[in-house]
Amino acid sequence: MRILALQSGTSADGIDGALVSVAAGSDALEVVVERWGTQPWLPDERALVMRAVGGSPLDPAEWCRLETTVGQAFARAAVSFAAGTPRPDVVCSHGQTVFHGVDGGAVWGTLQVGEPAWIARATGCPVLFNVRVADVAAGGQGAPLISAFDARWLRAAAEQAAAPIASLNLGGIANLQVVRPDGTVTGFDTGPANALLDAYLTRATDGAETFDRDGRHAAAGRVDRALLDRLLAHPYFALAAPKTTGRETFTLAAVDDALAATETAGLDDVCATLAELTAASVADALHRVAPDAARLVVSGGGARNPVVLDRIAALAGVPVESSDAWGIPADAREAVMFAVLAYLSTLRVPLELPGTPAGRAAVAGQWDLSVAPLPTLSTTPDGTVTGAAPQRLRVRTREERP
Repeated sequence: MRILALQSGTSADGIDGALVSVAAGSDALEVVVERWGTQPWLPDERALVMRAVGGSPLDPAEWCRLETTVGQAFARAAVSFAAGTPRPDVVCSHGQTVFHGVDGGAVWGTLQVGEPAWIARATGCPVLFNVRVADVAAGGQGAPLISAFDARWLRAAAEQAAAPIASLNLGGIANLQVVRPDGTVTGFDTGPANALLDAYLTRATDGAETFDRDGRHAAAGRVDRALLDRLLAHPYFALAAPKTTGRETFTLAAVDDALAATETAGLDDVCATLAELTAASVADALHRVAPDAARLVVSGGGARNPVVLDRIAALAGVPVESSDAWGIPADAREAVMFAVLAYLSTLRVPLELPGTPAGRAAVAGQWDLSVAPLPTLSTTPDGTVTGAAPQRLRVRTREERP
């Protein structure tokens, strides 16, 4: 099955896409990344998205415009990613998360926007969307979805190492997964990855810089220990896993409150301290759940920040490797994951996440079949789908990024 997967993460810095083929082998899902890349938002589109993500009040007309604008942007990206190739069998669109509602450690709702009908119309494909809500309705946290992928992807490596293999995705929020040799998985959000650093630098430079390219500001600054200690005092870090959070929890207000209680720090020093916050919170989380981890495989935009990676390696005391070395481009790992989740959804395989109550795992997502039906699937006489979904997967990349 060929699947085009689309997503924009908590950093909202572009629409990531991956065209992926998934087939069931005798002992594992065989996953081939055919093409991948990122489509930038148009300036007006991103401005509207960031208003919503930042918590600005929107009236009904603006919410309608947001839903439509994101759907049309994803449709445009889908056409671009699939150009010159045979039509995909299905499209998976995660959309743009604008809110993840958590109260007392329990998730009461989650909201991703991007009307799928625009994508279906533009591509002629069935579209899987709204992939988190079924798990939330089952009493789970709807996150991190990537733990279901890593359970299959990293199990063989954990068995070979006879030790846990951990993975880390550094988007706006950082999520950590630990796969053990017996196949059990722990997964949760550790706290901010790029969200606070990006937001602070964007404000400090009046939008001239939206992220710390190559960690240049962090490398030029010094960690302000008093500021770091105040930031690490945030109650989220003390919560037990599994847990989940979002940009609505870690806002610039947290930085401003900490800055107000310390001596004034320069831009580079604040950037260095925010980078250290990410590294320290990740290392602490890893020490709590898997002090014996053999490897930490890193992906996401933060994987391109050498300061953050060096500090994680130093504080965690574990070898840190980019997911590129494991067969998945670091910038594409979440999109590849969504393609595999779409495959599992097509086969009606329930998605088991670390926070899902026992026995309540649900099939992820809803389908827009307004333009095309789902691919024909083989079934048994009682109607059960016969497609295979092995508990392991292997990944390779056929093409580099255009």
